[in-house]
Amino acid sequence: MSHHQSPLIVDLDGSLIRTDLLYESFVRTLFARPWVLAFLPLWLCRGIAYLKCRLAQAIEIDVGALPYNRNLLEFLQEQKTQGRRLILCTGANERLAREVTDHLGIFDEIYATGNTHNLTGERKAQFLRERFGERGFSYVGNEHKDLRVWRFARSAVVVGSSRALAENAARVCQLETSFPTAGPTLSIYLRQVRIHQWVKNLLLFVPLVTSHQFLDSQALTAALLAFVCFGFCASATYIINDIADLDSDRAHWKKKRRPLASGALSIPVGLLLCSGLFLASAVLATLLPLWFGAVLLLYVVTTLGYSFLFKRLQTVDTVVLAGLYTTRILAGAAAIGVYPSYWLLAFSMFVFLCLALVKRIAEIYRKQDEEGEPARIRGRGYFTSDLPVLTSLASAAGMVSILVFAMYVNSTEVVAMYSSPMILWLACPLFAYWIIRMQIMASRGEIDEDPIAFAIKDKRSWITGAVLGLVLLAASTVSV
Repeated sequence: MSHHQSPLIVDLDGSLIRTDLLYESFVRTLFARPWVLAFLPLWLCRGIAYLKCRLAQAIEIDVGALPYNRNLLEFLQEQKTQGRRLILCTGANERLAREVTDHLGIFDEIYATGNTHNLTGERKAQFLRERFGERGFSYVGNEHKDLRVWRFARSAVVVGSSRALAENAARVCQLETSFPTAGPTLSIYLRQVRIHQWVKNLLLFVPLVTSHQFLDSQALTAALLAFVCFGFCASATYIINDIADLDSDRAHWKKKRRPLASGALSIPVGLLLCSGLFLASAVLATLLPLWFGAVLLLYVVTTLGYSFLFKRLQTVDTVVLAGLYTTRILAGAAAIGVYPSYWLLAFSMFVFLCLALVKRIAEIYRKQDEEGEPARIRGRGYFTSDLPVLTSLASAAGMVSILVFAMYVNSTEVVAMYSSPMILWLACPLFAYWIIRMQIMASRGEIDEDPIAFAIKDKRSWITGAVLGLVLLAASTVSV
């Protein structure tokens, strides 16, 4: 019997799918039903199999959205058409494994972890040896512990980025084929920490500019340190948010390519990276004023609240998003030891509320374009029919922010800080142009959900920002 005639035993975690269902179950339980995890030690005392069973019972996983290894799946479908028996044998819980087999519809049999036995490692090897006989099956695996199975197999199908694994498998049985997958690269790590989103943290420099301390080397150093510190912290919270959003991200046309959602980065590595970023941020925070640390803690608590709950609450989510932007300005002020003016805070809250609404408008517009009829936005508290209301609210918030700035130009504080405060009136049409443009672009579907990310790539936004900088500089230095 050739290896093409022998039944092909397929591993699930890390092989057929680019993730692990135990970790997927754990993080979903953590975010959806965190109180259940209080029983985790008791479950673990009864064995890993029982733990997998209880976690699988606690949550629902959309198996259709899991990051399947497409090359392997195509190979399996081809083998199926040629009459080869395909059998799923996995250490994942039986309930979840059966949902996968029902979804794919290509497997003839299924063997998985039950309530009392954990079908992994040596136990899996002995089970397959007894069930199919030595050299009576072929096996698809992805890690070194699968060598325990391959030593009894007729042939090996190797999945993964390790060339050494394929070589070792070839030493104990015939190598049928392999499916190399790229390991995590620096680019993947940078995408996961959303390094491009650090541009939002430039808001920390706003108090430095508005207080006219940008030439003070001590204040500038503190602001730069706060920028890096806040960047590490924000990147860590992005990871938490991505883990919380696995299902909705995988159902999204673009977010499904994010490292955690696509399986390019594993959940344990993501959690480890998150911990490292939080630690680095905490260390840097000790070098800054205590009030900065307090604001940073407020940001973390609010962001975690957003990831766990607020983002699913209609209206609350946009207010919280606007508050998170404003928190960056508060952090910048705390870092250099100044009090942000009420004008700055009022302007910030309204303009960021506008941007938060634009973010939702862009998301809803995309969904509306896909569905063509009223539908709920997955993972959010909105329907596509909410688009007109959100558009009017975004317009109102944007115009109010311009009104606040105009009132600020006429305030007594401006006279003491600017040589020619009347020049600041030129900023009003610039703000109006940029805000109206963002809303129009969102309504056209040209903003990819995050208006800040859009602005980074938008030449007109850069030009508007440059002209606004010249206006502020002229108002500060030119005497009229």
